[in-house]
Amino acid sequence: MLEFLTGTGLAAAAGMNAYIPLLVVGLANRFFPDAMQLPDGWAWLSNGWVLGIVAVLLVVEVVADKIPAVDSVNDLLQSIVRPTAGGLAFGSSSTASTVAVTDPAAFFASNQWVPIVVGAVIALGVHTVKSLTRPAANVATAGTAAPVVSTIEDVGAIGLSLLAIVAPVLVLVALALLGVLGWSLWRRARRRRSAELRPATELPAEP
Repeated sequence: MLEFLTGTGLAAAAGMNAYIPLLVVGLANRFFPDAMQLPDGWAWLSNGWVLGIVAVLLVVEVVADKIPAVDSVNDLLQSIVRPTAGGLAFGSSSTASTVAVTDPAAFFASNQWVPIVVGAVIALGVHTVKSLTRPAANVATAGTAAPVVSTIEDVGAIGLSLLAIVAPVLVLVALALLGVLGWSLWRRARRRRSAELRPATELPAEP
């Protein structure tokens, strides 16, 4: 059960930012083996070259996701990247030893394709919600919401990734809070948009 929660947290984080959970997993395995120890088949995630490439891609993602209009194009391009990252994050973490999981389930080790598919689906779901709500928020706020919402998503991805490794039982709580926050921001954006459109649509009748 804990392995599933760990994978879920990392996959959901990948749905918001593809590179944060991969970087967290790789760095944890490389520099903090007591916190996370990947099996041999996934050790490549902590390779120096891989970490460097992921870090560069993360910088590009962080910048692009905070620019109105560019963020929507970026979301379109990330439609494949984020589910793939979610599959990798779930697949690697579900068979890893962590602070919370000292004996990973044999099922995931012998059926490695299952967690990869599950992680991809979770990341795709989170990515879909993100890519559908962001344009509404941008239109309602003339683009000013982009950097704010993007920063919240980045912080959420970091928090989820760390919780998934250290305290996976809190992953569901964190996901619930992020869901409520996202719903609240989306409703506020819609109300603001409706308020801006109302004067233009409610013109006085001609005599």
